[in-house]
Amino acid sequence: MIKHFLVGLLSLCLCTQAVAQEHNTSADYIKPTDSLVVKNLAEWGDLKFGLFMHWGTYSQWGIVESWSLCPEDEGWTQRRGPHAESYYEYVKAYEDLQKQFNPVDFNPEKWAEAAKEAGMKYVVFTTKHHDGFAMFDTKQSDYKITDPKSPFSSNPRANVAKEIFNAFRNDQFKIGAYFSKPDWHTPYYWWPYFPPKDRNVNYDPKKYPERWQQFKDFTYNQVSELMTDYGKIDILWLDGGWVRPLATVDTTVEWQRGIKTEQDIDMPKIAEMARLKQPGIIIVDRTVPGEYENYVTPEQSIPDQPLDIPWESCMTMGNSFSYVPNDQYKPAREIVHNLIKIVSRGGNYLLNIAPGPKGDWDAVAYQRLKEIGKWISKYGEGIYASNSIAPYSLGDIFFTQNKEENTVYAFVLHQEKDSLLPERLELPLKEGAKLQELSLVGARTKLRWKIVNNNIHIEIPMAARTLQPDNYASMIKMRYVHL
Repeated sequence: MIKHFLVGLLSLCLCTQAVAQEHNTSADYIKPTDSLVVKNLAEWGDLKFGLFMHWGTYSQWGIVESWSLCPEDEGWTQRRGPHAESYYEYVKAYEDLQKQFNPVDFNPEKWAEAAKEAGMKYVVFTTKHHDGFAMFDTKQSDYKITDPKSPFSSNPRANVAKEIFNAFRNDQFKIGAYFSKPDWHTPYYWWPYFPPKDRNVNYDPKKYPERWQQFKDFTYNQVSELMTDYGKIDILWLDGGWVRPLATVDTTVEWQRGIKTEQDIDMPKIAEMARLKQPGIIIVDRTVPGEYENYVTPEQSIPDQPLDIPWESCMTMGNSFSYVPNDQYKPAREIVHNLIKIVSRGGNYLLNIAPGPKGDWDAVAYQRLKEIGKWISKYGEGIYASNSIAPYSLGDIFFTQNKEENTVYAFVLHQEKDSLLPERLELPLKEGAKLQELSLVGARTKLRWKIVNNNIHIEIPMAARTLQPDNYASMIKMRYVHL
């Protein structure tokens, strides 16, 4: 059965920019006023590079996370396999994955070590995706990895979320708990009395307020568990932006036009509880503008221009957020280039790696992290705790500056075909400052440079121009004195 699904459902995972997964950035940003949140947000903004992990029973079949359960998205998550003809049989087979999912190779310390070597500084893990399967020991449902129906429940590390958070926290990572607000398993959201038609609640909460209150209580209690029993949590990363007050729907955004009912889960109450239990926690109520979206999260994309609010691009290392057999992983060069582009525009890069059904990453993912880490160990000075600076980029050259604003870094991106740095470069001079020192990081040879019409003309000697295959971008460091 598993073999049939792996073959038949492989194509489901390859659409990573489908409408269901697109998320806009919010125009009406509200700056947090809580001093602890402000401090935590500033610290998070300095980290620049984080690890995202989508993991659940869906990895058993190697399919898109949760979405094949949603009739609305049949166009890009078409069901395959022996139960494809009957929606309800398919749902039963999907939920029965709980009885098969047994990630015996689970070793979060191995992940933390590899992520740390790559230069990552924080982690966001899917404690529960839209399908409702909890990767933590919730007391609100038996649809969880710690339930006796799950073969992994007898493993001493069965409370997967807690094990992951502890392992990464021990390596000094900030900890982010991804949590899906919609839950397509609980009868309080998709009431079995009605068939689901789309991703939204399948009944009218105004007509059935008692049932909606049960869902609000269910959600509050699960978030409370995560805030209580899992150590220090730095980020509450809430997905499923269609669960929101109807008044916040932006009809200019295509996917939000399908939200027709009031789905207010009382974020003020959830946030107050979360910050009582976890002082200073960052809350990311994705795509819902207001005081509970402390940073915005463009998905599978990089903004063309810097944003004047905190932001994070969440992007996949492969083609899918969830595990796909033989997924195509991006080259380390592309990942490093994405990191530079994101940081130069003032954002953070949350890179997703999906564990497989046995509880480990593909070997290619580990190799990519090693390659990234080798580069960032040389040039991290221009990445971490940096700010954006105009003109941000010129062609394949991207700029950052340190927080003291006395050093500017110019990253020159190299393509695979490039074997030499250009003989000459022209970079803009920082306004209101005098250039004191300029160097090519890692080169022993000094560069010659002069100022011409507010531009820096740089000559690079042949001894410093040769590029190694793993030098995905060079960095020129310019130290200034303010006038």
